[in-house]
Amino acid sequence: MKNKERIENKDRITGKQWLVIFIAGLAGQLCWNIENQWFTTFVYDKISPDPSIISWMVGASAITSAIATVLFGTIGDRSGKRKPLMVGGYIIWGITVIIFGATEFLPKNSVVLAAVAVVFADCLMTFFGAMAHDAGYNPWTTDITNEHNRGKLGAVIAVLPVVATILGSLLFGNIIQAIDYFAFFIIIGAAMIVLGLFALVMVKDSPDLKPNKDVKGFGQQFLSFFSFSVLRENKVLAWVLAIFSVYFIGFNMYFSHLTNYFIYSRGFKEGMAGIIIGVGLLCAVPLTLLASRYIDRGRFSIIMYSSVALTVVGLPLLTIAGTAANIIGMVLVGGGYMCIFQSLMILLKNLFPPEKRGQCEGLRCVFYILIPMCIGTPVGSAIIKATGIEIINDLGQTGYSAGPALFFIAAAWTLLSLVPITVYKKLGEKNV
Repeated sequence: MKNKERIENKDRITGKQWLVIFIAGLAGQLCWNIENQWFTTFVYDKISPDPSIISWMVGASAITSAIATVLFGTIGDRSGKRKPLMVGGYIIWGITVIIFGATEFLPKNSVVLAAVAVVFADCLMTFFGAMAHDAGYNPWTTDITNEHNRGKLGAVIAVLPVVATILGSLLFGNIIQAIDYFAFFIIIGAAMIVLGLFALVMVKDSPDLKPNKDVKGFGQQFLSFFSFSVLRENKVLAWVLAIFSVYFIGFNMYFSHLTNYFIYSRGFKEGMAGIIIGVGLLCAVPLTLLASRYIDRGRFSIIMYSSVALTVVGLPLLTIAGTAANIIGMVLVGGGYMCIFQSLMILLKNLFPPEKRGQCEGLRCVFYILIPMCIGTPVGSAIIKATGIEIINDLGQTGYSAGPALFFIAAAWTLLSLVPITVYKKLGEKNV
């Protein structure tokens, strides 16, 4: 009986840990939501309505995120500590969010220089965001869990980006309308600094986490990542990451342009655009609860097949005139995105080798962030320039916003996800 109690206690995630998981996870996702959703509207409103700037910004920040995650993930693995990365990362992340907002006051006589400054500021923010969230928080959540309780953790972590997107969509647009961008970024930056202090008090590294130092030194351990030996040793992991890339290339074709599409192409105010996205995603949340039942049974592929179907049906609905159709489209698209993300994140936590968890988060960044953003976002921008709607922003500058073609092409691309999903299933889903 005592042995059973010890096992149950070891498997239990404490209330203090759940508090950190929720608060730090939600705050980090809110910041990523701001970058993905509101940095783009900031660029259109304050710099220039040019989708190419967004492509450069997204691509450069994706590269920065991957490199920073591998760098700080290696540091975390070698030191056997995640807490310093979380504390220092969140505080500096907050400072850099404020710096990004200050780019609004750069002179506009040279759009090129202003665009370069915005891209640099975004990369600076991303560098420390990856330190805090990707190299610190994510592996920390894996460290404190095991195969007996990781399913519950995975479900929560999968829902956090959704909650952040809902809050960001419903609240941030109205806040920006009320106080404008710079004051908004000051508030968000200050909140992240407070989060760093919260982590200082509340976070405790797992006692099972031990330093893993390559005897050949830090440089060798850092560079070993780029040989991708982990993928050669684990084909299932490689195909799970391939699913990440293929699906999210399509996702990045449209998602960073979605809010601008509703504002500039459809004529909604920032607040209403946020409501359409937020309400749609809120209504999609129950789908993740249904998905978790199948995931607990190891039936990942059926959720991923369903996710592709939801996305392919939902994207064309975003092109139909009418708020109701757009919300239904967002329910389907949001449900598809949430469920496949939920499945893939739990799979990765199960597949990453324990001694390289921090560094392997870099693999997730490469296949989930770097490749999709560097391919999907510029392709989306090219589609917008070729088929989009000509617009004029508040500064009197002309540019283009997304048209219906973007969503049909993204839906067609998303169908390609079926290929790696099928290969993953054949390799042995039951063994994960």
